[in-house]
Amino acid sequence: MSIPLVDLKAQLPEIREEVRAGFERIIDNTAFILGGEVQSFEEAFAAFCGTKHAIGVGNGTDALELALRALGVGPGDEVIVPANSFIASALAISRAGGTPVFVDCDETHQLIDPTQLKSVITSNTKAVMPVHLFGQIAPMQAIRDAVGSLPIIEDAAQAQGAKQGEVSAGGFGAIAATSFYPGKNLGAFGDGGAVMTNDDALADKVRALRNYGSTIKYHHPETGFNSRLDPLQAVVLNAKLKRLAKWNAMRRAAAARYDEMLEGVDVVRPGTLEGNEHIWHLYVVRVQNRDAVLKTLNEAGIGAGIHYPVPIHLQGAFADVGHRAGDFPVAEKAAKEILSLPLFPEITADQQARVVDVLKKAL
Repeated sequence: MSIPLVDLKAQLPEIREEVRAGFERIIDNTAFILGGEVQSFEEAFAAFCGTKHAIGVGNGTDALELALRALGVGPGDEVIVPANSFIASALAISRAGGTPVFVDCDETHQLIDPTQLKSVITSNTKAVMPVHLFGQIAPMQAIRDAVGSLPIIEDAAQAQGAKQGEVSAGGFGAIAATSFYPGKNLGAFGDGGAVMTNDDALADKVRALRNYGSTIKYHHPETGFNSRLDPLQAVVLNAKLKRLAKWNAMRRAAAARYDEMLEGVDVVRPGTLEGNEHIWHLYVVRVQNRDAVLKTLNEAGIGAGIHYPVPIHLQGAFADVGHRAGDFPVAEKAAKEILSLPLFPEITADQQARVVDVLKKAL
């Protein structure tokens, strides 16, 4: 039995006709840039996140960069970000002209460690960017206590629908960003992203920045970008958004099955931060001799993976920041042990049993 890490085909039958009808509507109306389909999705997604605004953009990295720029991040500014995330979290800071300042993660959840924040705040610190990793929200109250009035930019690309208490991902900071890369819990049929905020002025700024710095056609008071969510992708996202809460619940059920199946197995199972409602973008365990275990799983047709094998501070793209191995030991140790097991809403108990059986043999 071959089992993919993510099965994007499994949800197609449920949305196929709705998406097809939406595509035909766009084609018939020749409404190919922004327009009603994008606005409809933006309004629905803002309601889903519990924010006043959601602004659709070209991809998740652009969403982060535009959020940073809306807050005025530029040359000479520092933004604090965890070392264990996808590189886009830090690249967006660099693209905006700022400098990423890395901190380590906590041992149990691999979320940003709030106890390290105060020590890296300087007069140049413009914001902090916690990453809601693997499907759960970073410890937001502890972060706020540590950084005081500094703006918080949420990287919520892996937490669409996650909650901490009564607040959803995207509703904690001054501004937030997400990605609709196809493998996300809410994924498009290509690239896409969104910026979420409750601040009217920040929302207006992002809307202008995504569209050449313009709110009135051919009037460009500032330098902007061409980063607009495509209406065809908005149709896909609208169809999926209606089902996202159900699909997230299915992910939670699958994660609970893994928890039960892995009881007594020589792995470290993932933990959920107290107060969090996890949406299990990824189910990440920790194992010894990880690369050999991964090789055995893959050879048996199990699509396991690693998120992420090289911490950002050790990537060549950030060599100029000046870090070396050993600077962030928790993230570096995790990078050698973490293993993402197949997880998607439609995964069956039989498929999971097969994954665990092969994993036991590999261990």
